Amino acid sequence: MKVFAISDLHISTTEDKPMTVFGSAWDNYLENIRADWSAKVSCDDLVILSGDLSWAMTTENARKDISVIADLPGKKVIIRGNHDYWWSGKAKVQAILPENMYAIQDDCKKFGIVIICGSRLWTDPNNQTFTEEYNKLYLREAERLKLSFNAVRKIREEKDKVIAAVHYPPFNVKRENTLYTEMFEANGVKAVVYGHLHGKDVRADMLVEKGGIKYYLTSCDLVKNKLVEIDL
Repeated sequence: MKVFAISDLHISTTEDKPMTVFGSAWDNYLENIRADWSAKVSCDDLVILSGDLSWAMTTENARKDISVIADLPGKKVIIRGNHDYWWSGKAKVQAILPENMYAIQDDCKKFGIVIICGSRLWTDPNNQTFTEEYNKLYLREAERLKLSFNAVRKIREEKDKVIAAVHYPPFNVKRENTLYTEMFEANGVKAVVYGHLHGKDVRADMLVEKGGIKYYLTSCDLVKNKLVEIDL
């Protein structure tokens, strides 16, 4: 089984929010993603979608957006991004997902020897604009991540490899430690996939190795609308 990742598809079949307003990188981007996905992924492979999947405001409208990728090969795991306003709890989300598509929220999912866990996260605390309210959200996401790792420990076996799927970058441009990176290292995570960042002016590397963990930035426009294979 191969594992791939991509994020921030911002599909908008029911909302008037075309991504082409953000530049040529978004021209025909969904068609390009589908073509690359179909060429790379087999039915036994896994694709992680790390947030901001849909611009929909309701789960019913999100169902229409999800249909854009539903027929693509492989098993699919999704987490919530900051623009997934339609996400109203795991049970409601899972109820609209097609076969072989799974939502992760405060828990994990095992595929063979690969365990996927994670949470949305929040902005880095070393940011100069970090506020008291931001700190509450930062700590709340750390608790959610802790719940996810608690679930991992219940099912993890010796040969299992853990991948954390998150939306926000778990560190800043200086790659300073956060509660999130400390938890990844303490829980023996193999790789972290994240998104949220967009645009040609983003100061970030597509792959960072830190504390023995590989961190993959998978925002679709930054990876040229191609799935990123995760090294296991």
